Amino acid sequence: MIKQPNVILGNDELLVTMGRKGDLLGFFYPRRDYAQHVDESVACIYIDGKLLWTNESDWHSIQNYIEDTNIVSTKIYHDSGIRISILDLVHPDVPVLIRRFKVQSQKKISGKFFYYSNFNVGEISNKNSGFCDSDAHLLVQYRQNYYIGIQSLPEFTEWQIGKAMDTIWWTNSKYDMEDGKLQRNKEDIGNINNAAGWDLELEANGANEFVILIGAAASRNLLYKRMYELSKMSLEYIFEKTREYWVMWLSKKKVLKMPGLEGYDNLRQELFSAYNRSLLTLHLLQDCEYGSFVAAPEFDPNFEKCGGYGFCWNRDAAEIVLALKHSGYPEYCDMFFKWSIRTQLPDGSWFQRYWLNGDIAPSWGNFDYSTQIDETGSTLYAMDIYYRILEGLKKVEFLEGVWVSVLRAAEYLMKRTKSGLHESCMDLWETYYGIFTYTNASIYAGLIGASHIAEENGEDGMARRWRKRAEFVKQATIDRLWLQEGYFAKGILNEKLDKTVDASILSAYIPFGMLSPKDPVEKDMILFMIENIRKKLSVPINQSYGIKRYENDSYIEGNPWVVTTLWLSEAMFALALDLPREIEERYDETVNKLTSEGIKYLKCVLAGATSTGLLPEQMDKSTGKPAWAVPLGWSESLMLDNILLLDKICTKKAGSAEQS
Repeated sequence: MIKQPNVILGNDELLVTMGRKGDLLGFFYPRRDYAQHVDESVACIYIDGKLLWTNESDWHSIQNYIEDTNIVSTKIYHDSGIRISILDLVHPDVPVLIRRFKVQSQKKISGKFFYYSNFNVGEISNKNSGFCDSDAHLLVQYRQNYYIGIQSLPEFTEWQIGKAMDTIWWTNSKYDMEDGKLQRNKEDIGNINNAAGWDLELEANGANEFVILIGAAASRNLLYKRMYELSKMSLEYIFEKTREYWVMWLSKKKVLKMPGLEGYDNLRQELFSAYNRSLLTLHLLQDCEYGSFVAAPEFDPNFEKCGGYGFCWNRDAAEIVLALKHSGYPEYCDMFFKWSIRTQLPDGSWFQRYWLNGDIAPSWGNFDYSTQIDETGSTLYAMDIYYRILEGLKKVEFLEGVWVSVLRAAEYLMKRTKSGLHESCMDLWETYYGIFTYTNASIYAGLIGASHIAEENGEDGMARRWRKRAEFVKQATIDRLWLQEGYFAKGILNEKLDKTVDASILSAYIPFGMLSPKDPVEKDMILFMIENIRKKLSVPINQSYGIKRYENDSYIEGNPWVVTTLWLSEAMFALALDLPREIEERYDETVNKLTSEGIKYLKCVLAGATSTGLLPEQMDKSTGKPAWAVPLGWSESLMLDNILLLDKICTKKAGSAEQS
């Protein structure tokens, strides 16, 4: 079952995903990739002999984050006049989700407030056990060393531990609520569910509040202690502690200025918000123990329509940590590269994808022909970019720690590029086997980065050898894959040149720098590529255009992607900054055009975010709304890159205006 979230929240141990109406979709503990402990967890109201489930279509919702935090506010409205305000936060120090439901009604009502959960503890629901400790006022479901508990303020007055697979109302908690009361069964085993209930008595325009704590622990005793201690704290204290945590974390960011963004006053504020949201989101996607990143919270756990997203790809993570580094958080680079050193394969390469702890994940890249060589090129490239910003002892220590890994990775790339172009492998889209522009560009950048690190380590001969191979790869890519039409071919498939326009060819400029605008010929190549991608891959959405991956892309209806759209805007912004004045006849005109066109694509992506500002993998080509994985870390990282580049353009323009 596909579960696309609208918000995420969490702390170092817990990642929670939710739908638009406050229904829990994912409850990942103790890692972002495992285990996912919830199948369903949602509130409902019993009045007039029927249940009003809060995630059903007759409720309308408004959902947003509290500014500069990962605290979520959801307001839902029922056609009958009932209103519920939900405040959700995860305590910054312990894996406990705290949910405050404030129920209001325009007219007097008498009924029940129920909270129902079908937990999937340990991701093996048929081996669960559950009980209600009525003395401690705690509902618990557990399996081995995973314990999930529910406690509340006020204390629940009814409960049921039921059998989720049963169709008999008095044994299944979900059906047990239908008569407005619960049977109070205290324990059961197998595929179980649970419910808690409270009396709901409202005068016209009155309100009732229910605070529900959903906690996780590795043992029964620890769960009891956590829930007991939290239950003694006021919600106001926990809210303020959590708000301060996120505000303080965000205070370390590189400050944006965006001076002189004439004609874009609303956009300026929108970009400030998007910048903060991307930073806060990427922090939630990182495993703080290992330094790896989940590509997106898993939303297709049974691999029904894809191969899953709840894993770490080096390619995605390398771009994420560099974006965080540019934004003022270099420590994420340090952690990720230590993880990379530990996960490197014996042949010097990196695998297709990993579990966050570094174990090899389910893959279709187990052989030389099916590996993704760009994973290795991207990692080497990112290592060097990070190394260049370090100073003093930190720089010395990083070089000492990373050198053997760089040596092994560079030699792997040497082995796979003896003819100039890389040997056959799988492309970055994990769809085709062959030789690809994107992969060659990543190899070029990886070898250039390795060469620089070798020079720094006193290995001049090795540095020259790797740089020479990088230039060989570049020249071979230009000679064999550049087309007279003004773009790089997708690659060589089945020994034939594939002239499909693929957005990933932009990698020859951004991020891998195989082409340089400082060279007049290569500058024109970059401009030609940009224009061909605009012509061939643009999809009209959100009063602008999004960019699909490649011509005739059929994956998930061939939607435009956020990553590809942001690649194009980033290439435009980068070129506006990198363009040498001395080789461009109409410099100011070209810079202004590149900037304004890049802003159009950036605005298209902002319009395709969730209502809470999370960036998806794709934008639905019919509606412009978020499609598929949400949030995608790769998308969030490219948003940071784009905003930082635009900030530099604005600052540069403002400086030029002052001088004149």
